[in-house]
Amino acid sequence: MPLFAIAFPMIDPVALQIGPLVIRWYALAYIAGLLIGWWLAKRIAGRDAYWGATAHPKPLDVDDLIVWVAFGVILGGRLGYVLFYDFALYVEEPLEALKLWRGGMSFHGGLLGAALALALFARSRKLPVLPTFDLAAAVTPIGLFFGRIANFINGELYGRATDVSWGMVFPGGGPEPRHPSQLYQAALEGVCLFLLVQILARSGALKRPGLVTGAFAAGYAVARIIGEEFRQPDAQIGFLAGGLTMGMLLSIPMLLAGLALVVYAARRPAAA
Repeated sequence: MPLFAIAFPMIDPVALQIGPLVIRWYALAYIAGLLIGWWLAKRIAGRDAYWGATAHPKPLDVDDLIVWVAFGVILGGRLGYVLFYDFALYVEEPLEALKLWRGGMSFHGGLLGAALALALFARSRKLPVLPTFDLAAAVTPIGLFFGRIANFINGELYGRATDVSWGMVFPGGGPEPRHPSQLYQAALEGVCLFLLVQILARSGALKRPGLVTGAFAAGYAVARIIGEEFRQPDAQIGFLAGGLTMGMLLSIPMLLAGLALVVYAARRPAAA
């Protein structure tokens, strides 16, 4: 073990409290991700040159789409956490599932919830589904970045014990220095994935419906699997067979589906 370790910066999870009203950094992270994603999605939707002849949501559609996605992410993320990560607890105490302020959100569940919301929205507006998915995929890494930063502020989802010089002692993580895996994941799932989908969106990929969505899905799966190599598994689950974690297991089908969608979209002619 190293002689020195970085002390965790004790940031209050509560950003602002006014009487009984409590605003947490975790909630602000979701709000920031949605608002910045909404702003960028409107800009991308308004750039017809990015899309060519592909029918796609317009900037005014994005104003309503963000509401659908917000509900899909919150409901799907919470339900996914209940089913995948701590089902036994919520069977015994089902009302705990309603206490969102205590944390516990699953990205994969939120992704499925958002996908369902996007599909229903596209159907209600008579929009093609894949371009609607592509628009959302182009901005989703923004929310992932803020979400991981909020995980770090909360001192949750910390990494495995390590002897690297930047190891950090987390409250609740014992005396051993640990990887600040939340920051690794913010860089991989947030920054790197954002650059990937933005480069694709601006270089003609939106003219091939499904290409940006597939690249996002496959890219996220790879980033998550790498991040899981440093992240401490959830205590109630631990390691699965073969040293896999639940995050890895849920990312494998996402990787395969993303690659399949990339191949499908790349084989179709671009909409000039």
